[in-house]
Amino acid sequence: MTTTAAYDEVFTDVAIVGSGGAGLMAVLHAHAADPDLDITVISKGAVGRSGCTRMVQGGYNAVLSPMDSIANHFDDTLDGGKYLNNQDLAWTLVNDAPKVIHELETKVGCFFDRADDGTIKQKAFAGQSFDRTVHRGDLTGIEIMARLRDQMFRVRPRELEDVRGLDLIRAADGSVAGLTCLNIKNGKFVVVRARVVVIATGGAATMYKIAAPSREKTGDGVAMCVRAGLAVRDMEMMQFHPTGLLVGKARMTGAVLEEGLRGAGAHLLNAHGERYMTKYDPVRMERSTRDVVSRSSYMEIMAGRGTDMGGVLIDISHLGSAEVEKRFPGMVARTRQIGSDLATGPVEVSPTAHFHMGGAIIDPDCRTAVEGLLVAGEDAGGVHGANRLGGNGVAESTVFGCRAGDTAAVVARTREHPEIDIADVERAMAIAAAPLDRPEGILPFELTTRLKNVMWEHCGVVRNAEGLAAAIREIDTLEEQLALVSVPGPAAFNPAWNEALDLQNQLSVAKIIVRTAALRTETRGAHARSDFPERDDSEWLKYLVATQTVDGSIDITERPVEFSRSARPAPEEAEVEQP
Repeated sequence: MTTTAAYDEVFTDVAIVGSGGAGLMAVLHAHAADPDLDITVISKGAVGRSGCTRMVQGGYNAVLSPMDSIANHFDDTLDGGKYLNNQDLAWTLVNDAPKVIHELETKVGCFFDRADDGTIKQKAFAGQSFDRTVHRGDLTGIEIMARLRDQMFRVRPRELEDVRGLDLIRAADGSVAGLTCLNIKNGKFVVVRARVVVIATGGAATMYKIAAPSREKTGDGVAMCVRAGLAVRDMEMMQFHPTGLLVGKARMTGAVLEEGLRGAGAHLLNAHGERYMTKYDPVRMERSTRDVVSRSSYMEIMAGRGTDMGGVLIDISHLGSAEVEKRFPGMVARTRQIGSDLATGPVEVSPTAHFHMGGAIIDPDCRTAVEGLLVAGEDAGGVHGANRLGGNGVAESTVFGCRAGDTAAVVARTREHPEIDIADVERAMAIAAAPLDRPEGILPFELTTRLKNVMWEHCGVVRNAEGLAAAIREIDTLEEQLALVSVPGPAAFNPAWNEALDLQNQLSVAKIIVRTAALRTETRGAHARSDFPERDDSEWLKYLVATQTVDGSIDITERPVEFSRSARPAPEEAEVEQP
């Protein structure tokens, strides 16, 4: 048995939940704006060494060449997002990205690859009209996060490692007063009282059977926002990266072979050795956007032209083994670990759940509708619209992480610590502790497997009304069974308990993904409907906003896209997408 009577309490000015690119950039900017601020980083894993920014292989999109332009990057981002983007957020992204690259080099200490003339080298990525992707070989994320981690020793925020955020604490006036947390190592609850909370935990793609993100990314931030009554948008837009490794039941299944391979000329082949992108996008071929390539691969597999493991093949060996090893050392090493060799022949891959375009509604300074609550990175929606361009993800995390830190410093100076209702806090902790306190019941692991399977089969790369209805029924059943989950003690470092908490968050997010997917009766970007195979700009240039009501039901409304910085796409530009 555990108890909510005893818990640790932390008072801080700024609580930042998540320690990836968005979280640590927020730390640096909040500290730079006001060095006297007390800043606390809450990280489900090790600070700076967990999460997905560290896993970024490909790179960071930024306009650095005089032959490129902000307008071009903006147009590529809108085209990739099928015009569902919040245009003010997309404009902020492309304008700030060059400044943040400069900051990463000159202040954070990152080393990016250089061209022969000494300028930053930029490579080709799919869906872009110019080669603008900054990189450090194919280990760009490790470079960025290692240097950001170094900076933490200078700034010295309070670091709560292996501590997971549970739920936001609301003050009587509805503003945010902090959050409840769980120290995974000792099993004790922690109440963090804060003037400002920044949510930057990452997405929820791990709810799919084949998935790319780090395993601790289970939609915690978005789920916290949803349970606090915050509106979220674009939740049906889950991106599938075209090239995730297939390694059977191994944890590495789903791990990404990055976009730069296709940018460098890799071929995608079906089991018959046919370069199948000639049928789906004969102009851009393998350099088409992620949504198109993932769908094309899925169709080949479903048509019986996949490999024995249910995938397709990626082959870049025609560049020569020495060149492949030089340009992509990380991925060559990764494939050799599983008995393949990217440098010398084809490797089996599959579409893999990768990135969630949906999330909390924010303004360009990361403010939400709730006073004192900021959201940055993948927990926010609107930047990417219906599909994210490769290289825009780590740019989003760092750009909006900087902005969240700047805003947090301003807000922290104007707010006192709000009063909280301890009874409400203890009720929240009791709900979290329920699986541990329940004397008997079912373990959560089988339920997690069922969720992964139903999301993959019925709300995956291609969807239809019948499958989505089945997914809604299964998720409703899983929510009922979650209330019966019981895990054995002790509370300290309890994987089963944490699995139950992860499942609660994944279900909170999954039910909104499925319900919004059922409402969008068209194919747009990452959302593909076999029963509505065309993009319908006449009806669906609008985004879906979901809010959880007091009784736990989901209210969904439609809002028109605001063309604040770009004209509506002309009819001839409205691409027909065939799933």
